[in-house]
Amino acid sequence: MPNTLDFQALFSLSPNPYMVLDRELRYVAANEAYLRLTASRLEELLGRPIFEVFPHDPADPSNASARLLRTSFERVLAGRVPDTLALIPYRVPLQTAEGVVLEERYWSATHTPILDARGDVAFILQHTVDVTELHRLKQAMSAAPLDQMQAGVLHRARLVQEKNTLLDNERRLLLQLFEQAPGFMAFMRGREHVFELTNPAYEQLVGHREVLGKSVREALPEVEGQGFFELLDRVFTTGEPVVGRGQQLFVQREPGAPLTEAYVDFVYQPVLEPDGTVSGIFCQGHDVTEQKRAQDELRKHREHLEELVRERTRALRESEAERRQTEVALRQSQKMEAVGKLTGGVAHDFNNLLQVIGGNLQLLQRDIVGNERAQRRLETAVGAVERGARLAAQLLAFARRQPLEPAVINLGRLVRGMGDLLRRALGEGIEIETVIAGGLWNTLADPNQLENVILNLAINARDAMDGEGRLTIEAGNAMLDDHYALLHQDVEAGQYVLLAISDTGSGMSPEVLERAFEPFFTTKPEGRGTGLGLSMVYGFVKQTGGHIKIYSEVGHGTTIKIYLPRSLQAEVVATEPVTGPIEGGTETILVVEDDPEVRATVVELLTELGYRVLKAADGQSALAVIQSGMPVDLLFTDVVMPGPVRSPDLARQAKALLPDLEVLFTSGYTENAIVHGGRLDPGVSLLSKPYRREDLARKLRHLLRDRQQRSSSRRVLATPVHAGPAPAKADGLRILLVEDDEDIRESAHELLEVLGHQVTAVASAEAAQQALEAGGFDVLFTDVSLPGRSGVELAREAVRRHPGLRVIIASGHGTSVVTAGGEVGGAVLLPKPYALPELKGALAQVGG
Repeated sequence: MPNTLDFQALFSLSPNPYMVLDRELRYVAANEAYLRLTASRLEELLGRPIFEVFPHDPADPSNASARLLRTSFERVLAGRVPDTLALIPYRVPLQTAEGVVLEERYWSATHTPILDARGDVAFILQHTVDVTELHRLKQAMSAAPLDQMQAGVLHRARLVQEKNTLLDNERRLLLQLFEQAPGFMAFMRGREHVFELTNPAYEQLVGHREVLGKSVREALPEVEGQGFFELLDRVFTTGEPVVGRGQQLFVQREPGAPLTEAYVDFVYQPVLEPDGTVSGIFCQGHDVTEQKRAQDELRKHREHLEELVRERTRALRESEAERRQTEVALRQSQKMEAVGKLTGGVAHDFNNLLQVIGGNLQLLQRDIVGNERAQRRLETAVGAVERGARLAAQLLAFARRQPLEPAVINLGRLVRGMGDLLRRALGEGIEIETVIAGGLWNTLADPNQLENVILNLAINARDAMDGEGRLTIEAGNAMLDDHYALLHQDVEAGQYVLLAISDTGSGMSPEVLERAFEPFFTTKPEGRGTGLGLSMVYGFVKQTGGHIKIYSEVGHGTTIKIYLPRSLQAEVVATEPVTGPIEGGTETILVVEDDPEVRATVVELLTELGYRVLKAADGQSALAVIQSGMPVDLLFTDVVMPGPVRSPDLARQAKALLPDLEVLFTSGYTENAIVHGGRLDPGVSLLSKPYRREDLARKLRHLLRDRQQRSSSRRVLATPVHAGPAPAKADGLRILLVEDDEDIRESAHELLEVLGHQVTAVASAEAAQQALEAGGFDVLFTDVSLPGRSGVELAREAVRRHPGLRVIIASGHGTSVVTAGGEVGGAVLLPKPYALPELKGALAQVGG
């Protein structure tokens, strides 16, 4: 590591006397030469005023020396510029054989201001030179004879030579200090500021370019317009120094490189000639870029700390009120959590009961065909079951136990899409106003549940307005900062999408506001509400990771603000619901259900659909059936099961024994078995209780046809293909294959290539859209069920944007998409499972 320059040592060991005073002219420092000259000790000087340590000489009645010194110090303090006393007499102590005597000496003194960060004089540096001999020589020349004068001149000449030698040594030292100084230095001469001297630190600052002999504007053209040239002109014109602190500078550090931002502290000091004119400018300073950045960071932390001190001061003033508020919120949270656990358990049993009732009502339908009276009663009972299912769903929503299926959605698009539904629900007496902010962020939420939330709040508002008034729905971006989060314990600071629903209704009292989210609490008359609307909204928002706040005043309406976390992902277009006739099958299904009545109903429903049904009362019994070697195509199991084998463990062990086994879970209350963070685990299929016969049939067919497709594809690929010679690649079709099931996608890919076609395979509608935009496809071959968006919707959009594109739609739902496929325009439906002949037939229909 290179040696560093020890300025303290230079100060202490300099042969010239130096001392430093503060603004009150008290000693701060003195070097060894000064102490020897004044016969003083440093501890006797420090902290004491100079005129107390060295009082004016009583023998000097005019006290001229003291006045000269004091006046010089005052000029330095007032003008903040150096001041020089060419000649000042002062008596100094001299040690002789007889003791210490005072000897009159003559001095030349320079007083230099040392400025603080604000530009004020903090200290004064005194540098003195003993000119006694020169002064005496001048006096002697006027009085001595010529021979004595000549002898004296020779003596003085030797002294001058010695002085010159000493000055030359000091000059070399100063030049060395100039070269090695850690700060940058430069001297520029004349009105054009031509560089005559620069030290390495200055050269480093300006990128080691050649600047000597050039004017500053020629040498540093990129600095034009940054104010530095104007400052130099001002110093040269006025003769007054300029001090800059933390000045921003954009300079080229390397030849041809972009400008680099730097910060500098600097002084432009005019160099004055004896006649007072300015001959040049001395520039001295430091590159403080790192210090500036550190200071900026420190300032940010300090400002942040000051802001925290200001939470904190306000918090202390309001601490008692906040403590009470916190206690109330804690009690409320504990109460809600307890009620949530209770309602979750109740919903599970309630859904099992509804499943038994609903299942048997659906089975009863075939026995009353032609009996209109019985049919009406049956429809009334089925309607009651559906209302009960909605009630159970609201209970689960409040308890935060509903299995959400969140998707990335645009809240503005969802709100606009609900326009007709809201108008029908609210009636003609209520004006609906929708305000959607521009640049709205996306959010991650279950779209179906979010629609229920908006509808519930709109109906509550309708009742509060007694059928007449204005409902305003707003969607916008929002930031909840740390301050807000500290005041609301259940809130995380961050970016949110805001849904605000306001009405002009009767408003709520503080007592009602306090209980607004409690389940079964309602201010509506008997029979007009369950009291679960707001509690369902509360549970959904919390389960989604959001925040909800009510602002209301009696007689002035209500505003409910819902903050849903922002999502940075692209919006997912909702999948169209599958409709069409119900299909059954002949596969073997193992039903695992601990409730005997539910189990019996499910078994009868599946038997009626044509399936072979096995049954078990718990996971352990079901595992024994699987281990027995009996063939099983699909495991249909309740989530909440008694016994040592939990349903997820049952599914995992069963698939280990039967890799082709499909698994469908069902539950009226999922707990945390297959739902984590309020969301279904990836790859899990769930049919929530109570479910309709149609929903069960379609879900089973979709899963079983996907299973058949995988098995069929593997068999075809394992068997030599005798389909005639494959056409050349140039004659084949360019096919975009869209299938989310990895096994089916890979096998279909291989089959299409065996047939001589060029295939690009993707797993989602979004990836397919990107591939289609690149162009070059003859056929879109898509599964009907894709994550986030249906294959039918993808095909319809693709044909609209690419009119010559032909379409094949594969479906595990049987013929349920024939109508939808027909809307695509010439689309060919390919039911799953398909093998090579069916695939060739579909390709032939589209011209392949």
